[in-house]
Amino acid sequence: MKCVIVLMLAALPLYCYAGSGCQLMDDMVTKTLDSEISVTDYHDFLKNLSRDAAAEMAVKDFKQCFLMQSNETLNNIKLFLDFEHIIPFFSDL
Repeated sequence: MKCVIVLMLAALPLYCYAGSGCQLMDDMVTKTLDSEISVTDYHDFLKNLSRDAAAEMAVKDFKQCFLMQSNETLNNIKLFLDFEHIIPFFSDL
């Protein structure tokens, strides 16, 4: 199960890099961190990437992990993923 989650996280950036655009990745991150999106809605959004029962279960477990987090934690993740806030720290190096 953990292997499927790792593969899913590795496949999306490669899919984005392959020229299909980063909108899918942006949408996935947004929907992952949105506590208003249910597990079912999240699964429906990513059903193209989950081709078997193990992958479907991994997608559901992945979203459930984020649903169990506090809003403060989710906001911290969003802040971390917002590269506009991270770049100034590296520009001083």
